[in-house]
Amino acid sequence: MIVKRCVLMLVLVISCQPIFHISAQGQAQAPVTTPGERRKTSEPYTGDLSIFDSPGRDERLQVNRVMDILGITAGKTVADIGAGSGWFTVRAARRVGERGAVYAVDINPESIRYIGARAQKEQLHNLNTILGKAGDPLLPARAIDAVLLLKTYHEVAEPVVLLRNLRAALRPGAKVGIIDRNGTGEDHGVGREVVLREATQAGYRLLEQYDFVKGDKMDYFLVFIPAQ
Repeated sequence: MIVKRCVLMLVLVISCQPIFHISAQGQAQAPVTTPGERRKTSEPYTGDLSIFDSPGRDERLQVNRVMDILGITAGKTVADIGAGSGWFTVRAARRVGERGAVYAVDINPESIRYIGARAQKEQLHNLNTILGKAGDPLLPARAIDAVLLLKTYHEVAEPVVLLRNLRAALRPGAKVGIIDRNGTGEDHGVGREVVLREATQAGYRLLEQYDFVKGDKMDYFLVFIPAQ
């Protein structure tokens, strides 16, 4: 009877321990996220939007090379999800020209107003704004050739849902680019492996990956296409 009690107590103690991933070096890492559990995300930025237009940002992020990789050329239709100040939006709008179109998507109404005013000031008639939802960019169906989430994926509250809903807007051959920095999710960054896992869950496969953005090796650039 004593032996049985000891075994039972041992089982209870083991079952109450948190589950950790053990690395190849034998070191315990962060607890494994269970299916359906929300990971940590950063608070969406609501401050001065003009800070995103800092001098030299084009060169630091190599934005023209990014657009080349995503196939953003004249006549294409592009979505900038988490558009913020419209920094990337206006560059994409100039590149696709009057025969193309760009959708600036954000969940912050102030960003939408800011980009709308910017489009009028810069006479970008091919620029459209959409006040999206946390889990849905509300883009038109089968209309988009290229998508970029620039330094915003770590703020997305429902990343897998968002990416799943995005698929309906993609044309055949469309590419989805995600540029972010490695982090914990709540420090304005998110791990590359987290993005890869969530994109796979949402029905995408990795096409290409780069680390040339900014050149400090902290940022990464992942390019996905629908898995089917």
